Amino acid sequence: MSTTWSVRAITRAMLPVLLILTLVELGSGLVLGRFESTLLRYPSLLVLVPVTIGTAGNLGSILAARLSTAFHLGTLSFAADDETFAGNAVATVALAASIFPLVGLGAWGLTALAGSTNLPLPTVLAVSITSGLSLAVLAVLVTVVATYAAYRFELDPDDVVIPVVTNVCDVLGVVLLYLAVLWFV
Repeated sequence: MSTTWSVRAITRAMLPVLLILTLVELGSGLVLGRFESTLLRYPSLLVLVPVTIGTAGNLGSILAARLSTAFHLGTLSFAADDETFAGNAVATVALAASIFPLVGLGAWGLTALAGSTNLPLPTVLAVSITSGLSLAVLAVLVTVVATYAAYRFELDPDDVVIPVVTNVCDVLGVVLLYLAVLWFV
């Protein structure tokens, strides 16, 4: 891994990543535009959008930071039976399983307080939990792939993985929320 800290080295490493991530984020906007009318019709689903993608990005970022630290300490092997990876992946999904029901409850409660909820609580919870848990699993996969790619391309995972994970989770969050809405609403 290169330890050169110059503007040229940082630009050479990060500019392609940032350009690709900009294109990825455009996909998120296109998906949001596709189901805008549904979101406006059901305000509790509209509240779920930023919270879902933000929470998934945070979960992925936490995992990315932990894997990056393990990588720098030499305790991450990228093997299928690596306990460091497995423990962190399970912890990420477990955290999502405990957070996303609260996210759904909060979204429904806020819109109920505003007097604009028109979806029953079980539906909002189903959308939140389904999209959240699916997103947590995909966030784990994206984080591992991004960390491994950083390793293979001799990039510092501290610089590359978190931007990749948060941007990809934004898009996946919107897509999975859209699919959960199609399924449950």
